[in-house]
Amino acid sequence: MTSTAEQIRDWSGPAVLSYGFRPFFLGAGMWAALAMALWIPMLNGAATLPTAFDPVSWHAHEFLFGYLGAVVAGFLLTAVPNWTGRLPIVGWPLCGLVALWAVGRLAVAFSADLPVILVGLSDLSFLVVLTVVMAREIIRGRNWRNLIMLALLGALILGNALFHWEAARGAYAAQGMGLRLALGAGIGMVAVVGGRIVPSFTRNWLVKQGSSARPVPPMQPFDTLALMILGLAIAVWVLAPVSTMTGLCLLLAGALHGWRLARWRGTRAAAEPLVLVLHAGYAFLPLGALALGVAILWPEAWDRAAAQHVWTAGALGLMTLAVMTRATLAHTGCALTIDAATVAIYVMLVVSVLARVLASFTPALAPLLYVFSGVTWIAAFGGFSALYGRLLLRPRRME
Repeated sequence: MTSTAEQIRDWSGPAVLSYGFRPFFLGAGMWAALAMALWIPMLNGAATLPTAFDPVSWHAHEFLFGYLGAVVAGFLLTAVPNWTGRLPIVGWPLCGLVALWAVGRLAVAFSADLPVILVGLSDLSFLVVLTVVMAREIIRGRNWRNLIMLALLGALILGNALFHWEAARGAYAAQGMGLRLALGAGIGMVAVVGGRIVPSFTRNWLVKQGSSARPVPPMQPFDTLALMILGLAIAVWVLAPVSTMTGLCLLLAGALHGWRLARWRGTRAAAEPLVLVLHAGYAFLPLGALALGVAILWPEAWDRAAAQHVWTAGALGLMTLAVMTRATLAHTGCALTIDAATVAIYVMLVVSVLARVLASFTPALAPLLYVFSGVTWIAAFGGFSALYGRLLLRPRRME
């Protein structure tokens, strides 16, 4: 039987199509920077796009379904073959998936001049095809423990469909049910995947350093409880975003996941940025839940949109950036160590999140802080594209 390595070696086309993480991580990084570069002048009224979405809804949509959709595809197309022992998708079939993703971006950007149904189908087709492909691989590989990923992909698709429907009705989709459902699915992915890789990678590093400290192993009974409470909190938030029950559930979920993170002994791995950044990325999950809970229960204290950015730009942005850098190094044959430039892109992203949150507390400085947040975001993802693009485009380094 052909092995994964043999199939990759047999591909004689561009190296970028030799594994799923390559085109999608590169596309995600470039799109995150480009979309923000377009968003800043749109925010100030200096530029417009021929999109049927209002500017804020376009911005939110392209983060969740453009950027995050690409990262999820790159991760799953690389991880699922490892989970199932089945062959990865490479070459022209992979190119077809990338093309579907790109068509969705163009359809949404030029949606003002296109039929609503065509825009929706063009955008949804990528996630639907990806889910069908992943379902085939997981089911044929009898990898039942990862069916949760299919459920979360289904929630992401439904959220996208609702987002298009709300926008077509003239509603403010940036604060609609579709966005909340999709964001909840993304946070669920961080909780599930992060709950596996953060303690595992931390343990590996501590063992290598000869430390006796160990994180609590993944998926203990407490982890299951924390995930169930988070799922409940997200479900209530999707259906009733400003109810007292929602705020209380989010506060409880935030507290549980804060304790979950503390059990992984991140302070013992602070000397290794490639491990520390995973803990920092996950930390934005409980912080975001607490921020949203506070904003719901005490709306005069904090703006809900700003609190929501702790989840979007913080938990999703930093965790995905951390995973992309680590996975790129690992799967291109590079040592799992980073230089000051990679540390800088992590710092730029954290600064971007903090600037966006600070804007809600300083209305007079908000316009300047929005721009500063956007510029540092571009620096983070533009830096990733420049630093890691060469690794993603070249063949794997052989030992």
